[in-house]
Amino acid sequence: MKGSLRFIKSASGTSVSSLDVTNCFSADYDVYAFSIDKVDAQAGGYFNLRFLDSGGTVISASEYDYANLIMLAYSSFIENRATSGTGIERIMRKSATSSDIGGGYHYVFNPNDSSSYTFYQGQSGGSIISGSGLVGLKSIGVHKSAEQITGFQLYGATFDTLEVSVYGVK
Repeated sequence: MKGSLRFIKSASGTSVSSLDVTNCFSADYDVYAFSIDKVDAQAGGYFNLRFLDSGGTVISASEYDYANLIMLAYSSFIENRATSGTGIERIMRKSATSSDIGGGYHYVFNPNDSSSYTFYQGQSGGSIISGSGLVGLKSIGVHKSAEQITGFQLYGATFDTLEVSVYGVK
């Protein structure tokens, strides 16, 4: 995405099954980016995304639509999509081997606008099978409720270590 990035905040967790990144979205920007900087997982799995409302509560109601393309290096690509989901699924993949590194950038659009839906777009790379199976993911999603969003939650695997950075996009 073209533009300059301004660091907003970082968040981290150890031995957690989810990580809430709170109070990172405001009226200062219409577009935010976040990166998953470090991750060690006890077991492999996909990362999923949910948003936090203006009170900091995780939005887990069936208010999300998403689609992604899972691009396997060793097999056919997989299209995955759902409507009325409880989160945006499969935004990144990590194997259980700590030496397998994944990464990518993820963008959130209009989170502070209480009269608009909040949109997500991301791309990432990772490993699906220790040492042999690389995977790329392209994902899009929408939270289909017009409300103010102040943060997000990553969930879906058990993380030994998880570090995330959030940026405003000009």
